[in-house]
Amino acid sequence: MDAERPASSASSTVVGPVSRPDEPERVNLHVLKLVEYMPAAVLLLEADQSILYSNRAAKLLAQVLSPVQGGAPRIHVQDWHPQLVPPDALELCRLRGTWSGNVTLDLPHRSSRVLQVKINALGERGGAPYGLSLRDVTLEHCRQLELNLRNSELEVALARLSNVQEAVLKTEKLASIGQLAAGVAHEINNPMAYVKSNLNALRHDIFQLLSETRARLDGQPLSEDEGIDIEEVASEIRDLIAESCEGVDRVVKIVRDLKDFSHVDRIDNWVLADLHAGLESTLNIVRNELKYKAHIVKTFGELPLIECLSSELNQVFMNILMNAGQALDNYGVITVTTERYGDKVRVSIGDDGKGIPEDVLPRIFDPFYTTKIVGEGTGLGLAISYGIVAKHHGTIEVTSVPGQGTLFLIELPIEQPRSRGMES
Repeated sequence: MDAERPASSASSTVVGPVSRPDEPERVNLHVLKLVEYMPAAVLLLEADQSILYSNRAAKLLAQVLSPVQGGAPRIHVQDWHPQLVPPDALELCRLRGTWSGNVTLDLPHRSSRVLQVKINALGERGGAPYGLSLRDVTLEHCRQLELNLRNSELEVALARLSNVQEAVLKTEKLASIGQLAAGVAHEINNPMAYVKSNLNALRHDIFQLLSETRARLDGQPLSEDEGIDIEEVASEIRDLIAESCEGVDRVVKIVRDLKDFSHVDRIDNWVLADLHAGLESTLNIVRNELKYKAHIVKTFGELPLIECLSSELNQVFMNILMNAGQALDNYGVITVTTERYGDKVRVSIGDDGKGIPEDVLPRIFDPFYTTKIVGEGTGLGLAISYGIVAKHHGTIEVTSVPGQGTLFLIELPIEQPRSRGMES
């Protein structure tokens, strides 16, 4: 056949398959058979929506949509169902050449059906005839509705879970504060005790100084036994005031650190924070719990401000420091080390205590898992710490050798991923 084909110029292109002159009728017959047995309902319409042709699937669909007519002829699409072709569909098809959409059909004594309708203008200039294809997507539509419903339920459940998680975090933080309350009270009581003592001494010295001053103003100098050395008293007053101010500053610092640590109303306030300030604040809070158990060795490197929830990170530091103190049977050493590592910062907290058994190590971050006796721990501290670090897109790892000690290594990004953004 190729040899008999007329030669063509080099610039000509073959637009479609080449058929013999006697083949179009045969091709049309096979195309019609193909359309007849297609699973989708296919119709051919005139401009007045009268039906020129419908395949087998369309005839079956007609029985579903309008069974009351039985075998009566269905000349127009409206005979199938008045809502099958929306009023503006053909007009839009004339303008655009095609139209498609989902149509919901209400059926008497049956559940409604959802059809996917596609219309194509087959005539010249967007005119008749029109090809109409229908596909029943009721099942897909119901599944989508069910999926949307399930998604809504999951969103509600997630919101509730988030609220519960936040409540658990606050409860655990307040429980930790409760455990430290006695120690914090002791830390406050000590400076307040000597401030009170200094005020009593100051009152005595000022009374003597005023008596001496009054006597001199009245021209009645006191005897050597009754007189005072004004310079000595003035120096003592200065010392008492300085010591009292130092004690008050100490109390103010403890209260400020306690407030910063337990500030639950700023739990979602992402800020640029100084990790060293957070560590110092936390160490100040747990000072009374640790000072009789361990010597704290701090090795702080140069760290930039990092994007974080500072209050939550303080909770992590406190949980690990408290665990380190509880791991010491005798007076030991707790190390706190910080360093920058590329675009991350590292915080290492270690102790030379009894360590963690190998079979226990994989479970220490599990919620409610604890090796402490009943009443000494909830088993939530490390689980919450793990969640907080994960929330910061960081990692927390632990290595331990029984009898030698434990080391927690926390890595945190300096900047949070931009997809999350800063929350306020």
